[in-house]
Amino acid sequence: MSLYSKRGVSAQKEEVHAATKNIDKGLYPKAFCKIYEDVLGGDKEWVNVMHADGAGTKSILAYLYWKETGDVSVWRGIAQDAIVMNLDDLLCVGIYKNLLFSSSIDRNKARIPGEVLKVLIEGSQEFFDTMDAHGVDIAFLGGETADVGDVVKTIAVNGTMAARWKKEALVTNKNIKPGNVIVGLASYGKAVYETEYNSGIGSNGLTSARHDVLSKHYAKAFPESFDETLSEEVVYIGSNKLTDAIYVSFRNKEFSTTVGKLILSPTRTFAPVVKQILEENFAVVNGLIHCSGGGQTKCMKYMPEGVHVIKDNLFGPPEIFDLIQKSSGADDKEMYQVFNMGCRLEIYTDEKNADELIGIANDFGIDAQVIGRVEAGKENTLTIEQNGQRILYEF
Repeated sequence: MSLYSKRGVSAQKEEVHAATKNIDKGLYPKAFCKIYEDVLGGDKEWVNVMHADGAGTKSILAYLYWKETGDVSVWRGIAQDAIVMNLDDLLCVGIYKNLLFSSSIDRNKARIPGEVLKVLIEGSQEFFDTMDAHGVDIAFLGGETADVGDVVKTIAVNGTMAARWKKEALVTNKNIKPGNVIVGLASYGKAVYETEYNSGIGSNGLTSARHDVLSKHYAKAFPESFDETLSEEVVYIGSNKLTDAIYVSFRNKEFSTTVGKLILSPTRTFAPVVKQILEENFAVVNGLIHCSGGGQTKCMKYMPEGVHVIKDNLFGPPEIFDLIQKSSGADDKEMYQVFNMGCRLEIYTDEKNADELIGIANDFGIDAQVIGRVEAGKENTLTIEQNGQRILYEF
């Protein structure tokens, strides 16, 4: 059993999928989000989409960082995480504007004061303002903030996003086919709409990252930050503190940051990039995948039957994933199944269109390249080739 499983979490969410297997899959079963008929407007040419997600256990890392440094601004990143985990999923069905967002925050009032809530709410509005400047309009409709100390030890930051969209402008993944190439967009670096270097960590696998990287100091100082039923052998088994210095190399430049800054980098949105791609090149986009829970294996849930997906030109994983792997001892197969490993958005298209899409991403300061391809196969399989290794996943 992996450390990830021993901590009570699952990259593939097997039990969740089992519980929901008999639920209606919506109009397009392979679409990245569940798509409904237009029950709001009653127009057969339109659809409704609603999505719920959040920052997950990343909020515990923000709690530790805030308590240790006194820097309350760290919560702005958590606000962004909760939004982007919804927004970038909706991007993958072609929706990039006229969005509604409602936040849902559950806190333990004894540990999370009003100043944290203020930063979370103001941070949300700041992110919406940034997106609006790039033509991605999101209406902030408030939400629910509940004091539920009997339920949560610290805080849970989540949200729901909804939209009404034309059917003809949807990306449903039904056009993904053998012969397509995969254009991957990097999760790390510094996009033109970001204020500092982004490690690429996103908001998935943070339970593993937190316990593998950080030291027992946090178990002793902040027992409220973990499940007391876990075995001590899987709780904060690393050697680092959040304030430890670490060097990062990006585009032939090296600079110093901290473990905390890397592990708490806000989840990058690709909304401005996808907006331009869909407005200018909608017809060539056969599919979109957000490499969130399930990491580099996420794509297989949305593939047509009888394909072999090969990823043999992925980005080299940035420093944060190297730090996590060295701390945990996890093999490459588990790392690519849990984390995005430096690539968080995939665009499926014909090879002749790849350079155009890569150029648009580059204009926003985001690295992009063809990371793989789709071939025909008897059964759905995924092969990742990296560092001379060939990793096979069967589905």
